[in-house]
Amino acid sequence: MAVIAGCGGKGKQQTDDKIIVDVTKSDFLQNDDFITVDVTKSYSTKKELILQDFMDVEYIALETNDEFVNQGVVLDIGEKFILVKNQLRDGDIFIYDRHGKALRKINRKGEGPEEYNLFRFAVLDEINEEFYINDDMKKKFFVYDLYGNFKRSFGYSNSSGTMIWGLTVSKYVDMVNFDKDHLFCFDEYSEDANFVLISKQDGRIAKEIKLPLKEKTILRQFILTGESEALMVGAAPHSSIIPYEGNCILFDVSSDTVYTFSPDYSLRPFIARTPTVQSMDPAVCLIVRLISNSYIFFEAVKNEYNWNTRTGYATSFFMYDRQEKTSSGYIVYNGDYATQEIYMNRLTPVNHAEIAYQQKIEAYRLVDDYQNGRLKDGKLKEIASHLDAEDNPVIMLVKHKK
Repeated sequence: MAVIAGCGGKGKQQTDDKIIVDVTKSDFLQNDDFITVDVTKSYSTKKELILQDFMDVEYIALETNDEFVNQGVVLDIGEKFILVKNQLRDGDIFIYDRHGKALRKINRKGEGPEEYNLFRFAVLDEINEEFYINDDMKKKFFVYDLYGNFKRSFGYSNSSGTMIWGLTVSKYVDMVNFDKDHLFCFDEYSEDANFVLISKQDGRIAKEIKLPLKEKTILRQFILTGESEALMVGAAPHSSIIPYEGNCILFDVSSDTVYTFSPDYSLRPFIARTPTVQSMDPAVCLIVRLISNSYIFFEAVKNEYNWNTRTGYATSFFMYDRQEKTSSGYIVYNGDYATQEIYMNRLTPVNHAEIAYQQKIEAYRLVDDYQNGRLKDGKLKEIASHLDAEDNPVIMLVKHKK
């Protein structure tokens, strides 16, 4: 039986009229259970945690052969398949089965009407047996079946993308599979509707979710290098849509509140920050990194960059204990190593019914760790014992405990 791997589940049926949710109305702000965190606090004390004590962990070795040599950048994971690409702009997409067996390689990069040019995101839809490419350059979505055959394409709705001093920036910087009919996207540069549900058939916006923003804050800095040219730097990338327990966690660094968005389209406050982002100059932005039933991990990033010294975006790391209702610093270790710290900002959310986050581990690092006795007995050590340093990466899957 197939499982819908989306933070929206079945959701509501698409209608002909666009639905707009405005969270400034009091209906959406009635929640006595939301969490409050202070982004100005520093924590000298750090709790030491083992990842496996509050999350389950699985490892998948991506098969390596003459056709399947890649950098293991995971695009999406389903019940049956894993989509992987390279950091390079070569257009290759590698399809593995859920156990890491190489199935096929697809490349539809080009200038033709059925070809993508440049993309960062792809979403897998196993129910419809297709996947979606968000092409930043062509400002279009391309849809292919799982053998790489072109099915359809559609442009960005109501916008041709965003230009800042001659730089083209992506309209949609996050994209997940919401339900059978919709993709869920985050428009980072929008002054109005931050989050949108768009039709998988034609790209039409079916729903807008507006967070209350007094002023738009973006964790990027620009400097003019000519009349219409600029350089851009930014803080570490993050996801603004995080699937969690069948819902989507939504946050914009411009907002003082993090929300949960449910399959029935209801929106509720989940986390409130203090002080307000607009009261700070420079702003300190709150980023949600990992959500579990026990802990929530955050970053507080100062939106400041010095172009002369090429330094900035000072960051503090802290967590919230959901049982004790307290905040503190932290160190998280991977229990499959003798000692190995896990950096929470390297774990990427996965839009899956069971898997919460993923991270790749380079084969050469695992081989070195194995040869130098840094791995504990278990599945990871067994995988490492058969690896070559030139093999494809191993994917670490982090799951919520049942």
